Amino acid sequence: MTDRLDDPQIRAALEELDGWHRDGDVLEREFRFDDFRAAIAFIDRIADAAEAADHHPELCNVYSSVTVRLTSHDVGGITTRDVDLAREVDRLAAA
Repeated sequence: MTDRLDDPQIRAALEELDGWHRDGDVLEREFRFDDFRAAIAFIDRIADAAEAADHHPELCNVYSSVTVRLTSHDVGGITTRDVDLAREVDRLAAA
């Protein structure tokens, strides 16, 4: 099990995660794409990465936007698993 990050650790992680913000015990970012199909393709890429990491985000799609929310429910907060998956989601968005 991964330990929950404290406030200074979360702030430090957010300094390295462009576009992400904290919403309580969640890391969140909205991504915008040219159209619905591009947004869904992004969700599909996230699904593969999430399965590989065995860590699953909350995803919300509205037409060409995708909101990604990351938290570790088992510890009730943000962990390194969330930060690592946020980095991977950013990499997938740039691909």
